[in-house]
Amino acid sequence: MDTQQISAPSRAPSAGVVHINIRLTDGYSIISNRLSQHRDMSLLAIGLGTHIQSLPAGRRIGVKALAAIFPESEARIAAALRELEHHGFLRRTRERVQGGRVATRTESYNHPEAAARRAVPQLVRVPEPEPEPGPVPVAVQASAPVQASAPVQASAPVPASGPVVVREPAPAPPAPAPPAPDPAPAPRLVPSAAAPKPPPPPLPFPRRPSASLFDEAARLLAGLQVSAPLFALSGVDVERLTPGVAAWLERGVRPDAVRVALTDDPPVPLRHPAKLVRHRLVALLPPPVPAAVPVVPLQNCDDCDRAFRSPVPGCCGECRDVRAFADDEPCLLGA
Repeated sequence: MDTQQISAPSRAPSAGVVHINIRLTDGYSIISNRLSQHRDMSLLAIGLGTHIQSLPAGRRIGVKALAAIFPESEARIAAALRELEHHGFLRRTRERVQGGRVATRTESYNHPEAAARRAVPQLVRVPEPEPEPGPVPVAVQASAPVQASAPVQASAPVPASGPVVVREPAPAPPAPAPPAPDPAPAPRLVPSAAAPKPPPPPLPFPRRPSASLFDEAARLLAGLQVSAPLFALSGVDVERLTPGVAAWLERGVRPDAVRVALTDDPPVPLRHPAKLVRHRLVALLPPPVPAAVPVVPLQNCDDCDRAFRSPVPGCCGECRDVRAFADDEPCLLGA
């Protein structure tokens, strides 16, 4: 007895969509993947384009007609129709029909690129007409004797005199103008070695200098070589750069942040650490700290005991108005 061979069933993918298709014999439409998988259109436009391509010819697809079928608003349906028209799946034109009315003709395309190529007319080259053969003249030699008994027969009939049409050759296209030469580059002005150099920008200076501020700045500069051995400054360099560091500290920068800003990522090799520190003090100077808005203290009104803001104690605005009107003398209005 033969052993029955059992084939293993195909395994479905572990993730993603699984298609369970049933062969359709009626009630279906063929939709191109150019529409159903379009990456530049919204899902509403793709769905609306699929619905339009499934409709029979002659069905109305206006905005109001579609809004009466689907739950989307007229504004969203109009936007989807504009998307389809922008990407070539829909084309709407205005045509005049019988009775003088103007109707909208809508064309739905399942392959916009192929339809556009078919719409472009092919250029057919028409050969130029050949010139008609003219009459052949009869050549008569004067030196040859002519016999009276033998008639002279012409090789071609001589037409009657009439206007002669002369066709002039088509003028040759003008030769393209030569390209304009590129303008000569402007001479680059390089200063000579003996030219005076501009003075360096001034070192920042604190607005309110103090002895404690300068001492802290000097200690920071002298201690740079502890965390960054390449930045070993001399005493003259420390004294000359102290006002710049004091300006940074006055603007609210913490000493650790100043140290990192001055010594971070130095060039290799570092030949002049003092010049690099001076350049960074000038180029990376932070903005000044904005002045604090003074806070007006709260006071208690002497009359109504309500709180109000004022630099000095006293009465609030309402109580001051009451006192001002109470101090006025009464006046009488006469007839």
